[in-house]
Amino acid sequence: MKNLFDIVSNNCSKTVTEKYSTSFSLATKMLDISIRSDIYNIYGFVRFADEIVDSFHQYPKEELLDRFEESLNFSLKNKISLNPILNSFQMTVHKYNIDINLIKAFMKSMRWDLHKKKYLNQKDYKEYIYGSADVVGLMCLHVFVKGDSLKYKKLKSSAMSLGSAFQKVNFLRDLKNDFNHLQRSYFPNVDVNSFDDKSKEKIIIEIENDFENGLKGIFKLPSEAKFAVYTAYKYYYKLLIKLKKTPSKRIKSTRIRVPNYQKFTVLARSYVNYRLNIL
Repeated sequence: MKNLFDIVSNNCSKTVTEKYSTSFSLATKMLDISIRSDIYNIYGFVRFADEIVDSFHQYPKEELLDRFEESLNFSLKNKISLNPILNSFQMTVHKYNIDINLIKAFMKSMRWDLHKKKYLNQKDYKEYIYGSADVVGLMCLHVFVKGDSLKYKKLKSSAMSLGSAFQKVNFLRDLKNDFNHLQRSYFPNVDVNSFDDKSKEKIIIEIENDFENGLKGIFKLPSEAKFAVYTAYKYYYKLLIKLKKTPSKRIKSTRIRVPNYQKFTVLARSYVNYRLNIL
């Protein structure tokens, strides 16, 4: 029965989320159960595409991405895929009428990751971040507002800012790995070899501005999503503070992390704020 296959597909996306990201999985568990599965489905799709371009170096990555996108398009058209991750994703897309252009923009950024190593101007930098992060936030926003187009439009700008902030924090945290192992450099006009505190400060200010605009939208989210998104925000902001305090030389040589005990502290404090209606 298709219904049984759909249940299995949803469970696969949940497993992908739990295995690949402790932080995202933790935040997703804070969502209301009515929308939790759909966020797992979005993450599963995003993670599989990202794995192709970032991890499968010993395999024909471009061919894999071609096949993945072909299967994606088939699933969106026919509302089924034998790939359980794509099957669960297409269910969420159709359930909330997620804009197909968001998905196309995401796949475009994934294709850039196959060949594009440096972002030399603001236009390409912003376009890449839009496709790799902002649109993921917008897909999730469709779910958070349960397809309400008016609420979506009101919160769109803040959701994009939050997606940008999260992605830029990832770029800064992964500066060493992206450059040494993937030969990528995302920040325009930043030479990783000569990366210094001045360069870092400029990036930090940019991220803080994104966080400021993103936070405004979190306060306006439906109750089903507010606590979870606020928890994710607090975690990434905690990571930003650590990066801010870390000398640029160390960022170039190691990956900065937030220990699990600090993640749970963030969760506890977020919960207190939520229960006290501070959000």
